[in-house]
Formats: sequence, structure tokens, C-alpha cells
Amino acid sequence: MTRWTVVCRYDDLIPERGVAALVDGEAVAVFRTHDGVLHALSNTDPFSEASVLSRGIVGDRDGAPTVASPIYKQRFDLRTGTCLDDPDVAVARYPVRVTDGIVEVGGA
Repeated sequence: MTRWTVVCRYDDLIPERGVAALVDGEAVAVFRTHDGVLHALSNTDPFSEASVLSRGIVGDRDGAPTVASPIYKQRFDLRTGTCLDDPDVAVARYPVRVTDGIVEVGGA
């Protein structure tokens, strides 16, 4: 059963920017893309091991929504967590939903 953690109000998320949240003890990066879709990934960059993905640059590559790590600039697919520069590397993906205008992220 998924436990949901309240992160913020949907309207407080700025499109194309991330926010960091603590979900069941894990640092999670939540993004709202320009089309209004929400994505949640681990906030930890696996290459630098720093908790920084929420501060990355949101964009797209070949139509896939991405975030580029602010440290070494690897891009991660926001839909899957897969690193587009090294497909053998991925970050955890989390379920995310909006309930009555409130963003919630699912944990263990």
C-alpha cells in the first residue's frame, strides 16, 4: 500500500523548476513541466552523489521531458528516471498525484 506525503500546493510549483521534499526519509525532487504534468525522482545525482536534481535545468530531449544535473550536466528522463547520457544509470522514480490542489508523493 502506498503512503502519500503532502509536498505543496500544485499552484505553488513553478513550471520548469523543481522542489525538494523529504518522503519517508528519502530526498525527492518534484517537477511541474510546462504542460502541467508532475514528475517525482530521487533528488540524488548518482554521478556526484549530491542531493541536487531539484535544482537542475528542466528541458527536453527528442520530446522526452528531462532534468539536467547542475553538477556534471547528465540528463535524466523525468518519466522513467533513466540517464539519457548513460542508459545503464537511473534514479528512483516516485508516484505523484494531485488531490484537491495538493501535490502528494508516494513512498514505501
